[in-house]
Amino acid sequence: MTKSELIKNLALQMDLPTKEADVAVNTVLEVLRDSLSRGDRVELRGFGSLGIKHHRAREGRNPKTGVSVQVEAKRLVFFKAGKELRERVDRN
Repeated sequence: MTKSELIKNLALQMDLPTKEADVAVNTVLEVLRDSLSRGDRVELRGFGSLGIKHHRAREGRNPKTGVSVQVEAKRLVFFKAGKELRERVDRN
């Protein structure tokens, strides 16, 4: 499902104009982005949780040449599906 499909589905299910559904979806996504960028964990009961994993700097290798390269430290977003979502996906 794409973002535009999500907006259309929300508009249909909630009997909203598409513009209002667009604002609602974008607002939710912006709140999620802000929370994650601050390093907060986001938990959506019945769906799952989003969080940040910290990866420290390390030495890696270029797979083509085998030359050592320094990989910088980084923070990555991870998603862990909730129990209800896992069960629902497993059933189908």
